[in-house]
Amino acid sequence: MLKKMLTPDYIFESSWEVCNKVGGIYTVLSTRAKTLQNAFPDRIFFIGPDVWGEKNNLSFVEDIQLFGEWRKYAEDKEGLKIRIGRWNIPGNPIVFLVDFIPFYSKKNDIYTQAWVDFKVDSLHAYGDYDEASMFSYAAGRVVESFYRYNLSEQDKVIYHVNEWMTGLGALYIKKTLPAIATIFTTHATSIGRSIASNNKPLYDYLFAYNGDQMARELNMESKHSIEKQTAHHVDCFTTVSEITNNECKELLDKPADVILMNGFENDFVPKGIIFNQKRKHARAVMVNLANKLLGVHLPDDVIIVGTSGRYEFKNKGIDVYLEALNRLTREKNLKKEILAFVYVPGWVGEAREDLRERLDSGQDYDTPLQCPFITHWLHNMSHDQVLDMLKYMNMSNAPESKVKVIFVPCYLDGEDGILNETYYDLLIGNDLSIYPSYYEPWGYTPLESIAFKVPTITTDLSGFGLWVNSERKHVSTLKEGVGVIHRTDYNYSEVADKIKDDVVEFSTYSSDDIKNVRGCASKLSEKALWKHFIQYYYKAYDFALRKATERILTKN
Repeated sequence: MLKKMLTPDYIFESSWEVCNKVGGIYTVLSTRAKTLQNAFPDRIFFIGPDVWGEKNNLSFVEDIQLFGEWRKYAEDKEGLKIRIGRWNIPGNPIVFLVDFIPFYSKKNDIYTQAWVDFKVDSLHAYGDYDEASMFSYAAGRVVESFYRYNLSEQDKVIYHVNEWMTGLGALYIKKTLPAIATIFTTHATSIGRSIASNNKPLYDYLFAYNGDQMARELNMESKHSIEKQTAHHVDCFTTVSEITNNECKELLDKPADVILMNGFENDFVPKGIIFNQKRKHARAVMVNLANKLLGVHLPDDVIIVGTSGRYEFKNKGIDVYLEALNRLTREKNLKKEILAFVYVPGWVGEAREDLRERLDSGQDYDTPLQCPFITHWLHNMSHDQVLDMLKYMNMSNAPESKVKVIFVPCYLDGEDGILNETYYDLLIGNDLSIYPSYYEPWGYTPLESIAFKVPTITTDLSGFGLWVNSERKHVSTLKEGVGVIHRTDYNYSEVADKIKDDVVEFSTYSSDDIKNVRGCASKLSEKALWKHFIQYYYKAYDFALRKATERILTKN
């Protein structure tokens, strides 16, 4: 007989990216919020850092009426400074933004206690470790305060934390409130990412790496320590894909209890005639930008391709993307011209005044601007990896070249001074996207791409790529909407060749072929909606609550 799953009465979830967009975790939490808010109306509370100060945070709407008595008590009696309101996203869940600065004065005592209780080594901390840890501890204190003021041991409560940055708070709750069930999600192991970033082979030698030893070698001891101890001590340890779970087993000595794959909501994807209008507009904006920057007149059937994400040159496969584009310049079978974009925020300076003038003039030009590869000046023009590689490969963006490459090194928030469009409003205009990642625990960018009916190329070193192959029951091809390329530690050149071949093949597709491929991409994306993937969270809640229940029964 199947056991009835335990479900929580209240869920607290903390992350550095609550109301604070830094990376992919913001997307995970903000798109999932509506599904959880529907299931647990105003009983799911997100906890984030109050890092905005006096600046206006558009994603947070304060409401001083919400839990006003508790907030006053927490501030007056416990020294907790909390702003309460709603996260300005679909579902509008309740948010607690906590000021963690006051805890710096007690930092050494907090670290000492974490060592005594859980052997967390904070001695080698540097960089963002202190900031993250003080927020994490403050978040734990907020959960403790809310629980003692508003709830009781009869309430089934989950505290879910994301990434090493929130581990200290989970361990604090584990010790002080054992009735609360704790869940920890690592979205990427700190050591795995570091090994990959330091150009060490991660996959072939994963079995031979010792996480503690590598932490010492890579000067990551404190981050690794809190991540490992949290994984071992919470009630339910989770990660986002099987590929990252392999890292957890080897580097943290702890496999995940549940895999929580990253879903999304497609309510931001326009429908019908609006979709077509937005796609047409996006293409016009991108082609016009290229024409003005390069002094060319691109044809209407130019194939627009793009890559995007964090500026992790090797991990995100930006290097192999550029290599593939370079090989395309010598490809005789390429049937159409290629306009390729790199949307990766770099150390951006100001928007190019000369380019802005051309865009505003409404005229046509036959000569390129100086440095016809980039839309914004960088602070480090002579030491930028994208520009360095383009220069090394002698890419020219000359009129006669069938492949043109443009680097957009800023966040696409609609106010960058050149394109002035948001990322999604440009993504919709792409014909093809390419994300040949070397290190990618999940991979939101290719998932977002297919949601906009843009076929994509990725690798089987991404959680998303592995998921696609498992859905297809074979290695997925570009004809099916997502081309998944086999990638290893050492087959960089073969990957570049495969991307080149896929783009060449795409250039031969008829309009009917393209329509079919776009349809396949869109259809697959619907299988990754939160309404399907939320079941894994319910499984994790059940797992953690059973552990907590068992602990309380044993204690009593």
